[in-house]
Amino acid sequence: MKKFGIIFLFLLISLSAGQQTKESRWSYRIAQSFIKLHPDSIVYADEEKSKRWNYEQGLMLEAYYQMWLHSGDEQYKLYIKKNLDHYVRDDGSINTYKLTEFNIDNISPGKPLLRAFDMFKEKKYKWASDTLRRQLSLHPRTSEGGFWHKAIYPNQMWLDGLYMGEPFYVLYSSMFHDSAAFDDIANQFLLIAKHSYDKNTGLYFHGWDESKQQQWADKETGCSPNLWGRALGWYAVGLIDVLDYFPNNHPKRKELNTIFQNLMANVLKQRDEKSKLWYQVVNKQNAPGNYLEASASSMFTYAFAKGVNKGLLDKKYSKVARESFL
Repeated sequence: MKKFGIIFLFLLISLSAGQQTKESRWSYRIAQSFIKLHPDSIVYADEEKSKRWNYEQGLMLEAYYQMWLHSGDEQYKLYIKKNLDHYVRDDGSINTYKLTEFNIDNISPGKPLLRAFDMFKEKKYKWASDTLRRQLSLHPRTSEGGFWHKAIYPNQMWLDGLYMGEPFYVLYSSMFHDSAAFDDIANQFLLIAKHSYDKNTGLYFHGWDESKQQQWADKETGCSPNLWGRALGWYAVGLIDVLDYFPNNHPKRKELNTIFQNLMANVLKQRDEKSKLWYQVVNKQNAPGNYLEASASSMFTYAFAKGVNKGLLDKKYSKVARESFL
């Protein structure tokens, strides 16, 4: 439920603009409630890992950045800074972060670092961003250049890793004019799509092991066995967010647009008609133990809404987003 709350806030920013008063908007109410519960930093008393530099902070701080853009309320801007300053020292080093772990999840908070550098012009945020960019330069890769998910998961690409690494990578490249990086960014999406594609559903398996040595890996394809809703959600959100900054004239832009459009069309085919939500394993609705999954449903709804708003999806999908939101 905690991750659901984080993603739900992110989603609601996209869907609440039509409501009449600030106090009645779900985005405002959830944002204010979260700040009251966590006034100093995004950590949870019952979860030790939350006290480290991690991807949930990255997602939440990006949500507060969008709230600041949406409302102009300075408290959200300052909340981002307060959180980052728990980790980013004056010399730009990051408390609890270890580059040599080569954990792609730890790249996610880099996007709020770049936002903070743009807002506050403090060099420590740029220096910290440079460290994360250096990790990407040194990060272990598959033989075709795909980022391993973590050093402890050799030869593996996971769908969720595309959200963790690429939105920072594309924003950094856009801000600091690293045009050569856009090929690499596109290739991350193309490689995982190539290797994890399921021809029966048009969707993607959660993980792919190039070595085919993992217990979960199919001995012919290297793919994991299931179409995990949350991983598909991360992939969809990662791709639509990357397209915000990916050049329209890049030769691989059209291919990325098509992947997103086909993905969302096929995701819709798996939606539960009664609840308008998605199951944890999206294509096995009646399997014992399967259940309607809040995080995946929120991410798909976000991707549908943003895809329409950005002109990448037909307007008919606006109805899909609102049905699932409500």
